[in-house]
Amino acid sequence: MATAPVIFNNNVLRDGHQSLAATRMTTHQMLPALEALDGLGFGCLETWGGATIDAGLRFLHEFPFDRLDAIRAKTKTKHMMLLRGQNIVQYAHFPDDVVETFIKTSAKHGMDIFRIFDALNDPRNMETAIKAAKEAGKEAQGVMCYTTSPVHTTEAFVKLGQELEDMGCGSLCLKDMAGLVPPYQAYQIIKGLKDSVKIPVVIHTHETAGLGASTYYAAIEAGVDAVDTSIIPFANGTGQPDTGRMLALLEGHPRCPKYDLDALQFLREHFTKIYAELSDYTSFANERVDSDALKYQVPGGMLSNFRNQLKEQNMEDKFEDVFKEIPVVREALGWIPLVTPTSQIVGVQAMLNVKFGRWKNFTPQAIDIALGYYGRTPAPVNPEVQKIAAEKSGKDPITCRPADLKDPGMAKLRQELKAKEMPDNDEHCVIHAMFPAELEKIYKNNLKPMLIPETKKKPAAAPAAAAPAAASEAKPAGPKPDGASRYTIKVFTADVEEVS
Repeated sequence: MATAPVIFNNNVLRDGHQSLAATRMTTHQMLPALEALDGLGFGCLETWGGATIDAGLRFLHEFPFDRLDAIRAKTKTKHMMLLRGQNIVQYAHFPDDVVETFIKTSAKHGMDIFRIFDALNDPRNMETAIKAAKEAGKEAQGVMCYTTSPVHTTEAFVKLGQELEDMGCGSLCLKDMAGLVPPYQAYQIIKGLKDSVKIPVVIHTHETAGLGASTYYAAIEAGVDAVDTSIIPFANGTGQPDTGRMLALLEGHPRCPKYDLDALQFLREHFTKIYAELSDYTSFANERVDSDALKYQVPGGMLSNFRNQLKEQNMEDKFEDVFKEIPVVREALGWIPLVTPTSQIVGVQAMLNVKFGRWKNFTPQAIDIALGYYGRTPAPVNPEVQKIAAEKSGKDPITCRPADLKDPGMAKLRQELKAKEMPDNDEHCVIHAMFPAELEKIYKNNLKPMLIPETKKKPAAAPAAAAPAAASEAKPAGPKPDGASRYTIKVFTADVEEVS
């Protein structure tokens, strides 16, 4: 049994405000906190990735690498980012050379730990990013996205951890994006991993359903090396457990770490002021425990967004029916985890199944999952559903790694930026690959970074910045004569998470 103090990583500069304030904290608002954060001795500071790059461009007019440079200049603690494997920080798969360039460039700007996950837990979608991080001399942390299903057993998670270690990961993370892993299950998985791998193991969860702190305690008992915490008020609720709260919970425990309580109090006071400045993007619903997340076994953000979507579709009376359909869709699509973007895809398909009949309207995204274009699913896709997907789309199923179908992209990106008379260095190429319209808007309009985000009335369709999942919205797209889906999915990455 481990006896060394458990390490606390701190997520306040990324997942904290992404989960509780729609990712609206500006670099300017972060700067006064950096000296205290750096001096506390956290294992690492999560400073980038997830929705921060999208939100920084779209809403704060920040060029992403500028934020990384500004924080790096004032901190010596290791930096960590959340990376969606072959998706980088977007939803589509990108060519290998774009993924490699993004990681090499991020490392050059000071990123130390790349926390790499895939929505399907398909290691093939993580291998390029893992290799690139290692080649840059940085740490690749392999992620196992926690979910529940008949195929997601303790043994399966341990096997995945072993596979990621064999691929060269320097550490592992059990990532519970929805705050659903119960303490005993966490204990079993962590103990299984610690007995089977030689590299450090981290656990990440949320307090969405009220299990987070007790789950961390169980994981610490099982020997986990590190846990992710945040700082009030960007903590608890749909965020991570608060650092001070975890210290109190572990008081007297042989593995309790020591952190300067005065520094934590200073940070709490600073971030309380920032939280007030971001009040247009915060919500009481995200600050409280929501036991519905346990009942429906879906991320909290998915719950809140779908209540609004069903209202828009005049289906409020079908709430229970839709959420009963979610496991039906998950099973048919190979028991995929519910994490950005799969949580949105499954939810919209469940809604369409209830409204029109099963698989009568099939979204392009769900079709692509059924046919293998997102990667290898945890269990085989239902053959009948796969046949319907192929017939509706006219596409054949694939079994290769999806990125193998992608041509190299960097040369084309450079040409596109030159044609727009914009910088064509690696930094701009990789951001242009993911967010071309947002990047061009900043340049064309000469937009300056915001010190405090503009205050606007919260949109009714997206009131919550919740557990790791991005908001999605189903909109009628007109009739399709071939029987294909009449709906498309719009994903608003920065208003609510994924995906953590």
